[in-house]
Amino acid sequence: MAISRKVAERIVLQLKRYQGVLTEAKSRDINESDTVVIIADMLADIFGYKKYVEITTEFAIRSTYVDLAVKVGQEVRFLIEAKAVGVALKDFHIKQAIDYGANQGVEWVILTNGVVWQVYKIQFQKPVDKLLIYEVDLLNINSKNTQVIECFGNLSREGFTSSSMAVFCQQQQAASKFSLAAIILSPPMLQALRRELRRISSSIKIEDDHLKAILQNEVLKREVVESDDAKQAMDFLKKSMRLIVKPKEKVAAASPVVGEIKTAVAQPQSTGPFEDKTIVS
Repeated sequence: MAISRKVAERIVLQLKRYQGVLTEAKSRDINESDTVVIIADMLADIFGYKKYVEITTEFAIRSTYVDLAVKVGQEVRFLIEAKAVGVALKDFHIKQAIDYGANQGVEWVILTNGVVWQVYKIQFQKPVDKLLIYEVDLLNINSKNTQVIECFGNLSREGFTSSSMAVFCQQQQAASKFSLAAIILSPPMLQALRRELRRISSSIKIEDDHLKAILQNEVLKREVVESDDAKQAMDFLKKSMRLIVKPKEKVAAASPVVGEIKTAVAQPQSTGPFEDKTIVS
């Protein structure tokens, strides 16, 4: 979903303002309660939610509470687990919020200390799992960063829809370091690398398995090939490839032409996160 210019401009303006607020808060090492106050203000000023109507503190789920919830009408859009601004976010911090979301049927959960924002998608399976979709450190980016504008725009009051979040999730998965590593280790890429090596020297002879082992053990970081996120990326790519192959097989089966069939798949063009091509200044 395209993000309107008005929303994009608000995000840029308010991000710049809150970078100053967060820098001061971090220097004073404020506690968790005070950090939650800042995060609630950010949800109103950056994301556009109505502070006293749609932003709920201490949201009750099964006799326990999550720090913040964003609720528009009867729809709980996402839950937020907050930590003090000086606390480094850890994987176990999000577990409670994931449990909350799974119990409530809420698909999106955010873990943040105000400075670092991590956006998670709950995977409703057995056991319930999570997928980190996006992470940003607001004190180490330009307020005009297009990825941040796209992420925050999709989470905003005006931009949030199930379909827009699903598209954003897919985009982030496809471009993640884990997916890129999986693509590099895929058979077509290994074959392409072997061809390039032969162009350098026809005497170079290397099998796919050997080349893959070199990439896994000496070129790529262990995290991007052996972690749970790496396995999720591999599953995502396999599913995506199945979706691509099936339509091509149907086209080939339906074609009366005998011989080689070449299918061109048109790719949708995008002008980025804005509705028009004007750059925010």
